Amino acid sequence: MVNGINLALQFLDSFAFIVLAAAGLAIIFGIMGVINLAHGEFILIGAYTATLAVTQLGLPLVVAMLVGGVVTGLFGILTERVIISGAWPNWVSQRTLGRDIIEPLYNRLADSMVATFGLSLILTQGARIRFGNSIDQIATPFGAISYGAFSYSTYRIVLAGVSIGLLLATYYLFTRTDFGMRARATIQDKETAQAMGVNTDRMYMLTFGIGSALAGLTGALFAPVISMQPTLGDQFLVEAFVAVVVGGPSVVLGTALSGGVLGAILATFSNLYGTFIGRIALLVAALIALRFLPDGITGFIEQLRKRRQESD
Repeated sequence: MVNGINLALQFLDSFAFIVLAAAGLAIIFGIMGVINLAHGEFILIGAYTATLAVTQLGLPLVVAMLVGGVVTGLFGILTERVIISGAWPNWVSQRTLGRDIIEPLYNRLADSMVATFGLSLILTQGARIRFGNSIDQIATPFGAISYGAFSYSTYRIVLAGVSIGLLLATYYLFTRTDFGMRARATIQDKETAQAMGVNTDRMYMLTFGIGSALAGLTGALFAPVISMQPTLGDQFLVEAFVAVVVGGPSVVLGTALSGGVLGAILATFSNLYGTFIGRIALLVAALIALRFLPDGITGFIEQLRKRRQESD
């Protein structure tokens, strides 16, 4: 028999997991056209940085989480400059060979997949060589709430609130600030944006850095509740890609809607039949969405809006 409170808490947990896992990936894929298969390893960097900052440096947990996001954001900028755009290698080659040696990976889906998959392998094996198969775990804060014969981690409920706050902050950044206006102009028409004085090269670099920082913050937020091992990013990658595909082209709205829909499916099936069946149901839902909503939920909403305008 389904316990309503258990189901509601499971939904909040699934919603937070899907939204936080997908937020950084949605920005990098939706805005830059780069499929980042190293997204799970960016989450790994954030989780390891936050954990080591607490266990080795003695930093407060909140500060350590912010450090995890910042370090991953800086690593993302380094990745964008060296691998994605090739700006730094090309700067050197222009002065030595007189020509570029790397073509930017923007909107080159297959090439970006290969490049970032190689990066993911390097990061996973690098973490295993440097830190071994596991590191010390951070204790889960806030304790647990009890209801009847059950109890539930308070921290996991807090994560649901954090995920909503993160979406609102991302929405504000990309729709209400000068940076967001320049970033959206770069996405829609790069040449026109350049003609209007926008430094599109810098916009791509900062956008990739923000997406990476969100991935690192996700890892830092989940550090107290997951096992610290080099492959921890794998458990986020499937949900992140499914959420981005189902959500569609609108980064913030698509992530929120797909998080709600997929979170409800994952919570219901996991609550009734266990976690394995819940993940299978998630993948089946993604296949159905791809078949009937090729542009995702927000693409479908946009089609309805255009039809209504045409009929008026």
